[in-house]
Amino acid sequence: MAVAPPASLTEALELAFNLAPVGMCVTRDRAIEICNDAFAQMFGYAQAELTGQPLAPLYPSLDEFAHTGKLGLPAMQETGGYSDERIMRRRDGTLFWCHVVGRALDRANPFARAVWMFEDISHRRPVSTPLTVREREVAQHIVTGATSKQIARHLDISHRTVEAHRGRLMRKLGATSTGELVAMLLGNH
Repeated sequence: MAVAPPASLTEALELAFNLAPVGMCVTRDRAIEICNDAFAQMFGYAQAELTGQPLAPLYPSLDEFAHTGKLGLPAMQETGGYSDERIMRRRDGTLFWCHVVGRALDRANPFARAVWMFEDISHRRPVSTPLTVREREVAQHIVTGATSKQIARHLDISHRTVEAHRGRLMRKLGATSTGELVAMLLGNH
């Protein structure tokens, strides 16, 4: 089906937003102001169901929603943007890895209004083993190459606690080394 060329810049921007091959949304105070169909489908909803709704139910837990906000806020204040790879939750409760990139409209108050891109990366990074909230948080940092001490600082826990979580992750996934653990978490093993 051919699409007629847009008559105005506004129509062109709406077309780009609505037909983007990745999920996109505009948030106001961490609630969805508007989203495209790709975003809604990724999470198992219709667009209208998500309009005006908080982002929190799309996270595996409220703790992970809060933790992501704590990580993202200073980065957005400093640079105006934030990106990571995190586990998200579909309407049916299934978990999936997602690459997320956001940009704040106002660095002084980044969550007041922001534009976000969500890309489902579960095809290359499946969630294959049930993990606890803390294990998911630790795993998120392990794949970036962060040390236990760096992870501990990010999560405000001791490095020994991080090591304990790393050990549990290795046992759960059957990894024999940190490199193998990273490969498994990235879906490369």
